[in-house]
Amino acid sequence: MPIWKRNLIVCWFGTFVTSIGMSQIAPVLPLYIKHLGIENAGQIAQLSGLTFGITFIMSAIFSPIWGQAADRFGRKPMLLRASFGMAIIIGCMGFTHNVYELIALRTLQGVVTGFATACTALIATQADKSHAGWALGTLSTGGITGSLLGPLVGGFIAEHFGLQNIFFITGGLLFAAFILTALFVKEDFKRADTKVMKTKEVWQALPNKSFIITMFITFFMITLALYSVEPIITVYIQQLSSETSHIALLSGLAFSASGLASIIAAPRLGKLSDKIGAQRVIFVALIVAGIVFIPQAFVKSPWELIALRFVLGLAVAGLNPSVNILIKKLTPSEYTGRVFGITNSASYLGVFTGSIVGGQIASSLGISYVFFITSALLLANAIWVYFKVYKKLNAREVRINQTLKEQK
Repeated sequence: MPIWKRNLIVCWFGTFVTSIGMSQIAPVLPLYIKHLGIENAGQIAQLSGLTFGITFIMSAIFSPIWGQAADRFGRKPMLLRASFGMAIIIGCMGFTHNVYELIALRTLQGVVTGFATACTALIATQADKSHAGWALGTLSTGGITGSLLGPLVGGFIAEHFGLQNIFFITGGLLFAAFILTALFVKEDFKRADTKVMKTKEVWQALPNKSFIITMFITFFMITLALYSVEPIITVYIQQLSSETSHIALLSGLAFSASGLASIIAAPRLGKLSDKIGAQRVIFVALIVAGIVFIPQAFVKSPWELIALRFVLGLAVAGLNPSVNILIKKLTPSEYTGRVFGITNSASYLGVFTGSIVGGQIASSLGISYVFFITSALLLANAIWVYFKVYKKLNAREVRINQTLKEQK
């Protein structure tokens, strides 16, 4: 087995469990805060939002920093740092005595994260061109699926094993990722430049800045779209369902259907990106995702919503690997860690913003408007991608093909 394939297997597992570690606390956070001694319902809601969101805000800040460290010291050391650090910190959450200790640990969790950034940079630089799309597509399923299944996993562990065991079990999985990384991930890292450039200098050195900015915003929009329904999914299922006994299960299925679809479709769409061009897959996937959001506002049963969320996952699966492929092509290899770090920051901000914006839209305008506005944002993003990326890269391909014909 080629080294990059073995690395991909370990990185997929590590990305999956670190994503679960970021999101698994969401459904049980109010219960755990109450367990820690907070009784007032309003205070519980306020502290729950702060405790959940602080991790993603800190991750957005520190992801580029760890990306720079990956370019300087290598990607494997960053994988070991992030997996070991998160294993210890999440495990310690099971021993907290008050909510302020929990908030402090969630803050530290955001600081030490960076596993996904280092994995993306490692696989992007190791995989050969003919397999890069498939490799990045496969890797992306770990992060997407872990994030979407995390709340379901957290709720399951809490119900069957107790609240504190969520942190112990997740910490154990992360420690397993640390051991597997230490034993099986191989990297022949050679720093291209002994001088560490500042972020401003790196940005000035990057070619095709407008392409990269467009990809950053697209990454942000992908995660915002996925998480815009998180605050309202349970309430929406309650409105659609005549039975109340399985609301939690149906809500988990509706939210996780996109993750299941991503597992199925992302490697195939990544391979398709290698064949027909990543810009084409991005453009079509944004349009399909934008359209699929609209009928979700008109469903009559939870199962219709689950089916549409599954279709949405099939479309979104083509976005992450294709964006990563374009970033890899447009970024010099010595800067990939930092650039992927910034794109992961966009993703973390999308998670946080999507959760906040979705809840605000639902409370102000109604649940159906969450789907309409998210659809409009994705379609607007598709139009921007068409003019800023699609047309320009297609024109570039035509010029290269004409040049090759003339040379023959």
